[in-house]
Amino acid sequence: MLKSDQPLAIFMEHTLGDSHGKMGYGILRFSPNPVVCVVDSVHAGKSVCDVVPSPRNCPVVATIREAAALGAEALVLGIAPSGGRLPTPWLRRIDNAVASGLSIVNGLHDRLAERYGDLRPGQWIWDIRREPEGLGVGKGRARALKNRRVVVVGTDMATGKMSAGLAVWQLARKHGIAAEFVATGQIGIVITGRGIPLDAVRVDYACGAVEKMVMETADAELIIVEGQGSILHPGSTATLPLLRGACPTHLLLCHWAGHTTLRDFSGLPLPPLGKVAALYEAVATGCGLFPPARVAAISLNTVELDQAEARRAVAETEAATGLPATDPLRFGAAKLLHALFKD
Repeated sequence: MLKSDQPLAIFMEHTLGDSHGKMGYGILRFSPNPVVCVVDSVHAGKSVCDVVPSPRNCPVVATIREAAALGAEALVLGIAPSGGRLPTPWLRRIDNAVASGLSIVNGLHDRLAERYGDLRPGQWIWDIRREPEGLGVGKGRARALKNRRVVVVGTDMATGKMSAGLAVWQLARKHGIAAEFVATGQIGIVITGRGIPLDAVRVDYACGAVEKMVMETADAELIIVEGQGSILHPGSTATLPLLRGACPTHLLLCHWAGHTTLRDFSGLPLPPLGKVAALYEAVATGCGLFPPARVAAISLNTVELDQAEARRAVAETEAATGLPATDPLRFGAAKLLHALFKD
């Protein structure tokens, strides 16, 4: 429904600058669509780059009316909160957006299309988190493919898995590599225009859904499967279907530099990165049932560090694990791409 030239406004009320605003940040960094503004009354009058680091700047406004006046045709709900539910106070603002003629890009679990039945010609509601039709159980078919299949995994939620995967994918294509990005979450789906909302798929079909997407891109030399959640996190169930559905040959491990405990679980300390890498490799390989999978490199999220601290974190990570490491958004993805083709 969303055309790549349609101007967007990103609704981030009270979340611009917050870690839960990653939907908005992903659109700003990777979407081909023009972004006319971010809506957040807390920071109205500023620009995005006044609040957060971003490769694309735009004004921050307080109201939907201002967004429409700037030429927005669609409003993206720019948050990805734990549990994926729509904040109740947002509903009135979304009602106003629809009444003003804006289309809605909704990456949350709540189904808004059922709320708005009478739309204008050309206006639409895109509820991304809907299970695709025709899914079945996984059959491990990807294990027979001869290409490189990378699953992006993490030590925690919101460690930059999607951003790392997209950065590597874009660089690979720039270098003439036949690379595909398999989006498994709402942000990647909006950016690339295709994918599966894995957290909306019934658990019996989750492996099959991932496998279906991988097999549809089987001709690619490099397939990068967007990661979700973490095998360490008590609230995450997405990692195993990604591993079984893709039967990866390589893993890219993402970690938020400086974090020592799980997000929202201060009593659960994160294991050393080397041990986390070994765990992912063991689970992916399944005691030899599936192709050998190795962690090729570590992607660090250093957004909370200054430049010198970030370089030090990269060096310390490489020394501690013996693996190549970098922050692909800060220092580029070349080291990660090289590591995936080292063998």
